[in-house]
Amino acid sequence: MPGTPALATQIVAGGLAAPTDLQSAPGDRSRLFVPEQAGRIRVIRDGVLQGGAFLDIQDRVGSGGERGLLGLAFHPRYADNGRFFVHYTNRDGDTRVTEYRRSANADLADPASERVLIAEEQPFPNHNGGGLAFGNDGRLYIALGDGGSADDPLNNGQNLFTRLGKILRIDVDSGNPYALPTDNPFANQPGVAKEVWALGLRNPWRIAFDRASGDLYIGDVGQSRREEIDVGLASRGGGENYGWRITEGTLCHIPTANCGTAGLTPPVVEYDHTLGCAVAGGYVYRGCRLPGYQGTYFYGDFCTSMIRSFRLQNGVATDQRDWSSSLSRGVGSISAFGLDTDGELHIVDHDGRILKIVPAS
Repeated sequence: MPGTPALATQIVAGGLAAPTDLQSAPGDRSRLFVPEQAGRIRVIRDGVLQGGAFLDIQDRVGSGGERGLLGLAFHPRYADNGRFFVHYTNRDGDTRVTEYRRSANADLADPASERVLIAEEQPFPNHNGGGLAFGNDGRLYIALGDGGSADDPLNNGQNLFTRLGKILRIDVDSGNPYALPTDNPFANQPGVAKEVWALGLRNPWRIAFDRASGDLYIGDVGQSRREEIDVGLASRGGGENYGWRITEGTLCHIPTANCGTAGLTPPVVEYDHTLGCAVAGGYVYRGCRLPGYQGTYFYGDFCTSMIRSFRLQNGVATDQRDWSSSLSRGVGSISAFGLDTDGELHIVDHDGRILKIVPAS
């Protein structure tokens, strides 16, 4: 295996306003697309932040705190169909997952093309989730938080009759506005939310698939004691219960002792609040510039800008490393990570910058 050289960061662009995500469109090597919390998607072309916006929906986004334009995903066949999807909080404080289309000008989306897929009422102003990702199966996966407040007072995380506190999986290429995949784990249970792929989540802020294995990595923000990375192995076919509000990480939460953990899937990695307070899930590296890091998952923390990594082997986290001394320098608050079309890894600094992880020499 190639060596694992020291790593550093390289500033790609600055001047963004509270960026929340970074995505690349399939087959587009010149542009990066960066959602800003207030409701714009900005474009970085060949390392230069463009002056306008690819999409501006500030008139329909309610922004502030944990609300705003939170996620973006391009259809795997975007080059042909021009379809992409956004996850945002509307002016009433409720979740919307909607589809847009590219306009005749490839540098502009058509704001009038919006089609609502998911409309979910939010009972409280926090824990909106926000992640969107297409799996290797071509389905769209959607991360929704438990609805907010503290201790999940409505027990949404464990309630299969609501989509809150879940990962959802839908087919955006069939149905109106979408079809329910027949192989979803709860598709045959009467009355439940059949979009549900996994449950027991508090605030799954960022989700991502390993392009090689198809495993789903989830960064789930904890309450007061534990931050966690959960992994849905592709071989399981979904249906995992990650524990919230029964557990926070591997600790009992409600009840605080002797909680029943049978049937729960524990996190592969957790850390306590001496190290951070809001995990920002990242990606498994599958690029070419850092060959020794193939298969390494990088993640961070919003509060402390800590950056760590591990490799998953037989479902167990190995080779755990802390990169904070080299990769967190000058980073304010990590809101997300992102990949370009070559699979190279970027850090999204909520303070307004995009940085690329590169070899130190």
